[in-house]
Amino acid sequence: MSQVHVHTAMNQAREDMCRVGRSLFERGYVHATAGNISMRLAEGFLITPTDACLGFLDPNDLAHLDANGVQLSGARASKTLGLHRRIYSATQKLSPATACVIHSHSTHLVALSLQNTVLQTAWGPELLAPITPYFVMKVGHVPLIAYHKPGDVASADAVEHAIQRYADHDLALHAVMLSRLGPNVWHDSPAQAMATLEELEETARLSLLTQAEPLDDSRIEELRQTFGAHW
Repeated sequence: MSQVHVHTAMNQAREDMCRVGRSLFERGYVHATAGNISMRLAEGFLITPTDACLGFLDPNDLAHLDANGVQLSGARASKTLGLHRRIYSATQKLSPATACVIHSHSTHLVALSLQNTVLQTAWGPELLAPITPYFVMKVGHVPLIAYHKPGDVASADAVEHAIQRYADHDLALHAVMLSRLGPNVWHDSPAQAMATLEELEETARLSLLTQAEPLDDSRIEELRQTFGAHW
């Protein structure tokens, strides 16, 4: 890739991250200085700065790091970079195009994790049952990660192991839920990652508002056959 293309891609990534951050902030998916966004680029990573408000990001302040995580420019990188890098690495098996990770403290998702209602599955504890078709199709399984203090490497270990565990069963994850903290979601672009977060938060809201029964096996199989859902 030429230097011109690299520079253009970098500028576009910066603009995309700021646009998504502002949208999430204005709609209440993030608040104050909670949450962060990163992107994996050909020449390294971009991530929001430590203690930045996602609603007021400056493209030039985004932290640029090389492939080894060494900061090259911008304000001081968020302490969650280590977790994001582990996600990018672990998703390579089934989702090699993963290019954006978003972490939020979305209200309904955090509230659901505080209820101590764990869904036990064959792959481990999960946050949500498959109560809507779009949750099944657009989000998929969401492992519930036990609480660790913010930035704890044990949390990154648990997330990486969850992604690998599901991948061993040919299930590509697009989200995990950090108990008491919030979700990490990822996809091929900031817009796709944001859409995943939106669907996930809406499903959590519905779960809290209702006593909905999950879709049964036959209906999930129908979603697999008709829409290629991975569940």
